[in-house]
Order: sequence, then structure tokens, then C-alpha cells
Amino acid sequence: MDGETRELRYPLGQARAFVVWALALAVYVMAVFHRTSLGVAGLLATDRFEISNSELAAFTVLQLLVYAAMQVPVGVMLDRYGPRVLLVAGGVLMSLGQLAFAVVEGFGPALVARGVVGAGDAMIFASVIRLANWWFTPRQVPMVVQVTGMVGQLGSVLASVPLTLLLREYGWSRTFATAATVGLVILIGVLLVVRDSPYLERQVSEIDLGALVRSLPGVWRSPGTQVGFWAHFTSQFGVNCFALLWGFPFLVEGQGLSEETASTVLLVMVASVLVVGIVIAKLIERFPFYRSLLVFAVVVAIATVWAVVLLWPGQSPLWLLLVMGVVTAVGGPASMVAFDVARTFTSPQAVGRVTGVVNVGGYLATLLVTALIGLILDLHARDGSTRTLVDFKLAMSVQFLFWIGGSVQMLRWRRRAIIALNQDDDTHVPRLRQGDQVSAPLI
Repeated sequence: MDGETRELRYPLGQARAFVVWALALAVYVMAVFHRTSLGVAGLLATDRFEISNSELAAFTVLQLLVYAAMQVPVGVMLDRYGPRVLLVAGGVLMSLGQLAFAVVEGFGPALVARGVVGAGDAMIFASVIRLANWWFTPRQVPMVVQVTGMVGQLGSVLASVPLTLLLREYGWSRTFATAATVGLVILIGVLLVVRDSPYLERQVSEIDLGALVRSLPGVWRSPGTQVGFWAHFTSQFGVNCFALLWGFPFLVEGQGLSEETASTVLLVMVASVLVVGIVIAKLIERFPFYRSLLVFAVVVAIATVWAVVLLWPGQSPLWLLLVMGVVTAVGGPASMVAFDVARTFTSPQAVGRVTGVVNVGGYLATLLVTALIGLILDLHARDGSTRTLVDFKLAMSVQFLFWIGGSVQMLRWRRRAIIALNQDDDTHVPRLRQGDQVSAPLI
């Protein structure tokens, strides 16, 4: 029976829905903070743990590897147990991991702590998306998903200038321990208020976990899942690599900016997301047929501005670095389009699995690019010499391989998705061209 015919306990898209979403969103803000906190603390971490560039990158790589590896299992658990359970479990793991990171001193224990943070983080975003799909009307969902990504970036804001100041004022342990405690407090509200859906019946799959796991090959083969995966893969890693780890060292050591100015560049990136996200949400609501082409246009813009920066003789002027930061940040809202594309091809009961698979894309690319940048920097500074702008430019150029490869795959699968829609119902594509929010659950 279709979810829309089931009896509602609360109306869709009204006050209760916004309260539930706001609490889940608060957990997501904390997740983004924990995820990106190493961005401005990277230089301090190098001194605290006495580690190399590759070892510093290992923090982020492990965190993202755990995050990416858990997306599909999380999607399965989400469809089986619901988002409330996963929000609480993920929030607890993140707080415990960050608390451990605050007090350990050796590289090994710190690496384990970041892995625990990544495990908790892996459960949050997909849970918020699942709540949005159930608590809001189909017309509201694209905007809610975009605003989720935008507001989540407040975590990046907190992890830029404010975190820099707190680390300087209160030190490593007190700063990260306080952040862990705040996360646990937010979970109390989740336990008291959040419910999986507004319907009287629980909106979870009643089949066993084994059957859900066996369904994954079909989820992966869906052309909508493939378009979403490659759209996410191609658009998100640039902003992730920059905000999570390498942006701050690139700006400070490579481009010669002060720490305060570099933090401001990161802050401007986040602020631009808040504006661009609304524009992208309106565009995909009005022109759903061109969603993946919009992502492609954003990727071309990001690659172009990076080419200018990397080819600029010597250090780039501040205005160009700000433009680069703003354009790169647009990849964040663009990556959220991937979930809306995949939703078109997905039944409500499979949203968790599809969201998990799509979400792997951007983080898989992020961890590969992050690791490669660290490896290239180490290879060019094996004698312990200071990292130069030339070293950073060479390392950052690896991004182009992923922008090009991901774009080719996204456009290839877009053609297949259009064919699949026509085969299912020849009215789907014309309706999408006209701006209708078509739902053709092929899986």
C-alpha cells in the first residue's frame, strides 16, 4: 500500500514536521562540525602528534573511509529500523570519538578516535534525508533537502574562525571535549521529540536484513542510482578536500595568507553556500529534467577556476582565492541534487538504501583525492623541507582526473536513465521537461 494512502498522525509539511526536522538538523550540524574540525586544527595536530603530511591526511582518510564504507550498511539499517535509532546511535559515537580525540596524545589512539567519529557521522545525513522524505510533501522535499545541506554548513562555520579562536584561547583538549558534550545534549531532544514518520504505521521495511542486503545489486543497477552516485562523486569532493583538510594549509603555507585570512576564506565559502543552495533548490524544482546537467555545469565552473589558480604565476591575489573558494563551495549544494535525482527512481521503502549508495560517491572521491594530495606532498618534501606553493599546485592538480572521469560517467548514465523512464512510461520525460516532480519508482 502506498504511503500516501496510510493514515496520518500528523499533517505533512506543517509545524510538527519542522520541529522534527530541526532537531535532526541540529545533529547534522554537529556532524559537519566534527567532520570538518580538523581543517583548521591540522597544523596544530601536526605538532601535537608529531606526524608527517601523509599521517595528517590519514586522519581524514580514515574518517572518510569509515564514513563511505558504512553508507550502504547504514542505508539497509535505516530502511529496517528507522532514522530515530540511527540518529541517536550516530550522535553518541561522534561525541565519544571527539571526546577521545580531545584527550589522547599518540597518533594511533587519535587515529582510532577519528574513525569512531566517522562511524557516527555516517549515520546522520541519510537519517535526516529519510525524515525529510516522510515528513514533507513531494513538492517540499527538494527545498528541504537543499536547506538541510545549507544549514548543515553552519557546522563548517563553527569549525572555521570560532574554532580557531577557541583553540587559541582554551587549548586542544578543552575545546574538543566541550564540542563532544554539546552533541550529547542535542540527542536528548531527539529522543524526546523525533519520530520516524507522521503516519500511524511505522514506515520501515518488515523484511529481514538479509533480504534487504540481497536487494542491493538491484539498487545499484538502477540508472537513477547511478546518475545520483556519479553526480555526488563529481561535485562534492572538491569542497570536501578543501574544507576538511587541505584548504587551510594550501592557503597559509602555499598562498602565504595569515591563519585569520585563511579562516575567513573558509567562512566566505560557507556563507556562499547559504545563498547558492536556495537558487539551486529553485532551479531543480522548476527544471527537474536538467538536474544532472546543472551539476555538470557546476563541475565545469569549479574545474575552470581551479585551473586559473593553479596556472597563476606565483601566489594568487586574494580576490582570486575568494572566487575560487566561493565557486568550489557551490559543489556542496550541487551534490545535494544527486539525492533528488535518485528519489525519482526510488520507492519510499528503498530511500535509505539508495541514499546510502549515492552518498558513497562523494566521500569515496574525497578520501581518494585527500590521500593522493598528502602522498604527492610527502614525495616532494621527503627531505623534511618546507612545503612550497609549487608542491601544493602539483598536488591539487590531481582533482582534475576525478572531475573529468566522474563527469563522463554521470552523462553516460543520464542517457540510460532517460531511456529507462521512457520504457517505464512514455509520459515521464515530457512531464519532467514541463517541470513536474515525477516519481517513477523503478526499484
